[in-house]
Amino acid sequence: GLDLLLTTLDGHPERTPEETCEAVIGALVPGRAQDDVALLVGRTRRLTADNVAEWDVPTDPAAVSRVRAEVSATLTDWNLIEQAFTTELILSELVTNSIRHAAGPIRVRLVRDRALICEVSDHTSTSPHLRQAASTDEGGRGLFLVAQLAERWGTRYTDDGGKVIWTEQPLTGDEI
Repeated sequence: GLDLLLTTLDGHPERTPEETCEAVIGALVPGRAQDDVALLVGRTRRLTADNVAEWDVPTDPAAVSRVRAEVSATLTDWNLIEQAFTTELILSELVTNSIRHAAGPIRVRLVRDRALICEVSDHTSTSPHLRQAASTDEGGRGLFLVAQLAERWGTRYTDDGGKVIWTEQPLTGDEI
């Protein structure tokens, strides 16, 4: 079955996902299948280097202001000036958390696609969690702010035992 699947998929990059599904099901599923069949096909695309910006961040709190300045300059170049304040705040919180609670090296990445994706990676597998800060607490509100400002956010783990905290901010049609 695997050889038949590979043969059916091989050499047809022009097919739409729907055409690919039809070809695979036609080749692999008998006329009257005994069970339900589900097939998920997706198309990926590579972003150009112009849509990605990356920085290594020293584990020094003074580095946060440099990250904010570089992010602001990149967003200006990308004509995303309206997102600059929110993005700077999100990255300031995430980078500061990594400096305080994680191990280096720390890396920041911005990706401009259908949304603006901000990523902060470090080499600690401990995932941050939202907490309810008391009115007398001096800290503990950063991730809450991130969750309020970003449309979505989350954590993914890396093969080297680290993690990436990511956020997504929507872009309008004019900005994409």
